[in-house]
Amino acid sequence: MEKLVIYVCVGSSCHLKGSHTIVKLMKEAIAKHNIEDKVTLKATFCLGHCTDGPSVKVGDEVFGMTVETFDKLFEEKVLSRV
Repeated sequence: MEKLVIYVCVGSSCHLKGSHTIVKLMKEAIAKHNIEDKVTLKATFCLGHCTDGPSVKVGDEVFGMTVETFDKLFEEKVLSRV
């Protein structure tokens, strides 16, 4: 089975909006759910959704993610795919 790749934008706009926190939350959630062997977390630059940032790409889908929406989106966009 191919690993699910999760990209978190660390470009200027997303960085200013807290992408470093999203990366930290992703690492913690991946470990908590013991899915390290099923996903790959990567930093990337602009995903073209600067106003929605921090931007995250899972599969072919790009969306904005905040600390407030993290749990819901992690469950919907990541856990549902692994």
